[in-house]
Amino acid sequence: MVRPARIAALSSLVVAAPAAAQERVIDIDIPATTAGEAVRMLGRQGRVSVGIHDASLLRLPVAGVRGRYLPQQVLERLFAGAAVRVRRVAEASFVVERAPVGPGKPRVMRPQRAAAPPAKPPAAVQDDVIVVTATKRDVPLSAYAGGAEILDGERLSLAEGARGTDAIEARASSVTSTHLGPGRNKLFIRGIADSSFVGPTQATVGQYWGNSRITYSAPDPSLRLYDVKRIEVLEGPQGTLYGAGSLGGVLRVVPNGPDLGMMGGQAWGGVQAIQHGAPGGDGGAILNLPIVQDRLALRVLGFGGIDGGYIDDRQRRLHDVNRVTTIGGRAALRYAPGSDWTIDLTTLAQRIHGDDSQYADREGDGLSRAGSVAQPYHNAYWLGEMVVNKRWGKTVWTTSFGYADQQVFEQFEGPRLIDITRLDVQPSVDAQPTVFRQDNHIRLRSAETRLARRGIDGAGWLIGLSLLQNRASVRRDTGEAPVRTLLTGVRNVANEATLYGEYGMTPTARTTLTLGGRVTQSSLTGESQDVPEPVALRIDPEARATRHETRLLPAASLSWRPAEGVVAFVRYQQGFRPGGIAIRQNFVQRFQGDRVETTEIGARVGRRRFDLALTLSYTRWRNVQADLVDGFGYPTTANIGDGRIRSVGWSGKWRPVDGLELDAALYLNDSHITPAYSITPATSVTRVYAITPAYSGVPLAIEVGRIDETRLPNVADRSGRIGIAYSRLLRSGQRLDLNGFARYIGKSTLGIGTILGIPQGNYLDTGLELRVGNERRGISLAATNLLDSRGNRFALGSPFLVRQQNQITPLQPRSFRLGVDAHF
Repeated sequence: MVRPARIAALSSLVVAAPAAAQERVIDIDIPATTAGEAVRMLGRQGRVSVGIHDASLLRLPVAGVRGRYLPQQVLERLFAGAAVRVRRVAEASFVVERAPVGPGKPRVMRPQRAAAPPAKPPAAVQDDVIVVTATKRDVPLSAYAGGAEILDGERLSLAEGARGTDAIEARASSVTSTHLGPGRNKLFIRGIADSSFVGPTQATVGQYWGNSRITYSAPDPSLRLYDVKRIEVLEGPQGTLYGAGSLGGVLRVVPNGPDLGMMGGQAWGGVQAIQHGAPGGDGGAILNLPIVQDRLALRVLGFGGIDGGYIDDRQRRLHDVNRVTTIGGRAALRYAPGSDWTIDLTTLAQRIHGDDSQYADREGDGLSRAGSVAQPYHNAYWLGEMVVNKRWGKTVWTTSFGYADQQVFEQFEGPRLIDITRLDVQPSVDAQPTVFRQDNHIRLRSAETRLARRGIDGAGWLIGLSLLQNRASVRRDTGEAPVRTLLTGVRNVANEATLYGEYGMTPTARTTLTLGGRVTQSSLTGESQDVPEPVALRIDPEARATRHETRLLPAASLSWRPAEGVVAFVRYQQGFRPGGIAIRQNFVQRFQGDRVETTEIGARVGRRRFDLALTLSYTRWRNVQADLVDGFGYPTTANIGDGRIRSVGWSGKWRPVDGLELDAALYLNDSHITPAYSITPATSVTRVYAITPAYSGVPLAIEVGRIDETRLPNVADRSGRIGIAYSRLLRSGQRLDLNGFARYIGKSTLGIGTILGIPQGNYLDTGLELRVGNERRGISLAATNLLDSRGNRFALGSPFLVRQQNQITPLQPRSFRLGVDAHF
C-alpha cells in the first residue's frame, strides 16, 4: 500500500523532456513559491524532470529565479540555504534529496556568488541549446548544414495534438499535405510532390516515430501528437541516413519516454462546436509509473476523439455526413540496468474511421454535394518497437527493431460503366453508379544498428547497418453485395539491406566538412492477385518478376561559422525510391525506380532576441513515379518523366520582450516536368491517349488528357505563415498563454495533364488559442478558421468523378474548442 506522504512526494513529477542531449542554458521565470510548485514550473519551462522523494521538501518556501541558467544552477538557487543536494541521474533529469548527515554538520548547498548567470556560457554548453537528433549523431543546429525545423513538443497544445499531422503542417512551413481525410493523406516537404493519389509508390517523405519508420508505401497514419517531446523536420533528400523514400526529407516525432524517478500524469478533455456542422469532442490521459525506482518505469497514454461532420449530401438528404472518429493509445516500458544501458519497449495503436468522404462540390455554399452512395474509409495502425542504447561518454551504440501494420480501406462512388474491361468505351454519365472498394494492407519490418560519436561543432562519425522488408497488398472489387466483382489486385514485396556511414571533421576552427555514403541492395517482387495470371500479364509480360537493384548514395556538406550564432552552409544529397508493380483496371504493369539529387545553400542566424534562416535549393528528379487516375477513373501508377524543382525558404523569429515571440515564414516553389513518353491517340474518344514509357515498347496506361510540360502537383507556388506566442504571469499566480497563426497556401493543381490540372489552393487558414491556469490545471479556448473560409485544399473525392471537375475539399468551417487539463 502506498502511503499518502509517498503519493505527495511522487506528485512532484514534471513529465518533460530535454531539447538537447546534455544540459543547456534555459530561460526561466519562477516566482517565489513552494518547492513543489517551483519544480513543476521548472519542468514545464525548461523541459527537465525533477524528482523529490521526501514529501516534507515539497512545502519548503523557495525564492524566485528569473534569467538564463543551466538547470542545475536553477535548482541550486531555488534551494539555496537548505540542507539538500541536487543529483543529476540522467539526461535533463535531477533528484533533490536531503544531504547525507555525517559526523559533522550536514552538507548545505550555497548559492554562487554571481547574482546573475554568466553573460557568455561555455562554448560546449552554448552549442547544445538546440540539437538535431534526427542526424543520428546529435549535431548542434548551430553546425548543421541543411534546412531544418525543430518543433518543441511542449509548445503543442492539446487541441493541436488532436489534429495529428495537420498541426505539423500548420507550424512547419516546408511541410504540405493532401487533404483527402485523416489517415488517407500524403505528405510532401519542400516541393517534392509526385501525385495526389495513394498507390503502391513509396512515400516521398520518410516518417519516423522515435527510431522506427512508420510508413513505406502507405498514406500518413496521422498519429495523434499527444505527449510528444519534439518534432524534427529535415528538408531535402536524406538518402544517406534514411535510405529509400526520403526524397523530400524526413519527419521524425520523438515521444516522451518513461520517467524512472517519479509518478505522475495528466488528464484532459474538450468539447468542439463547428459552425454549419455537428459537435465533437476529445479526451485522454497519461500516467507515468515507476516500477523499480531509477531502474524500471511504465508510461501509458489513452485517447479518443470525434470530429463533427460538416458536409451535407443533397441527393441522399443527409446532414454532416463526414464525421471522423479516432481512438488510440500508447504504452512504453523503460529499463535502465546501469552503466548507461537503456532498453525501451514501445507499442502504439490508432484507428481512424470516417463515416463518409470529406469532399463537396462547387454548387451551393461549398459544404454539400450530391452523392449516390456513402463513401466511408478507415485506417487501422499498429506499431511495436524495441530500442537498446549504450553510452560511453560521447560514443553511443543504438540497436532498434520495429514492426508496423497498417490497413487502409476506402470506398468510392464507382464508375458509371457497363464493361470495365473495354478500353475503347467512354464512361457514360447516365449509367447506373456502382461502388468501388480498395483495401490496402501494409506490413513493415525494420532493424538497424549503429555506432556514433559526437564531436565539437558537428564533428564526429557514424556507421550503421539496416535491414527492411515491406509487404504491401491491394485488393479491389466493385458492385454491391451479394453480387461483387473482384478486380485485379497486386502484391509487392521490397527487401533492403544497407550499409551507411558519415564522417564530420573540422579542418579549421570555424568550418565543418561532412562526407557520407550509403550502399543499398534491394530486391523487388511483384505479382497480381484475384485474377488468372495469363490475363494479368496481358499488358506487360515482365510485370511478374523479381528484380535486384544496387544503389550508391553519396552526400557532402560544408558549414562555416563566421561569428557566434551565425552559420552558412552548402549541401549535396541524393535520394531514391525502388520500382514495383501497379494495376490498371484488370491488368498489371511495372514501374521503375526514381532518383533525386539536390544542391542547397543557406544560412542561419541565432540570437537571444531573434532567429533568421534562409535556404535556396535546386533538385533534379529523374524518372518520376506517380500514382495517377486512368481514363476511366481507376487508380494506376507509372513513371511520368523527369522534373526539376527550385525552392526558396525564409523563416524568422523575433522576441522583442520576454514572453512574446513573433514568427514568420515564406516558401517559394517553382517546378517543371518533362514527359518521357511517346503519346499517341488510342481511340476515337477525345483526349484519351496510349502512354508508352521510353524504356518499354508496350503501352502501360490509358490517361485522360494529354500530359503537357507542366509543374508538379499539390505543392503551392508560394506559401507563407505568421504567428504569435505570448505568455504572461498574472497577479493571481495564474499564467496566460496566447498562440495564434495565419497561413496562406498559394495556387497548385490536383495532378498532371489537361483533366487533372484542376486548380486548388489560394486560401488563408487561421487559428487562435488561449489558456489560463498554472502548472497543475488550466482551461483553454481554441478557434480555427476564424474567417470561416471555404478554400479548396484537395480537389478530389471519388476518382471516378474527377473528369467533371466539380469536386472540392473545403476547410473545416469556423470551429471552437473549450478544454480543461489537469496534471497530477
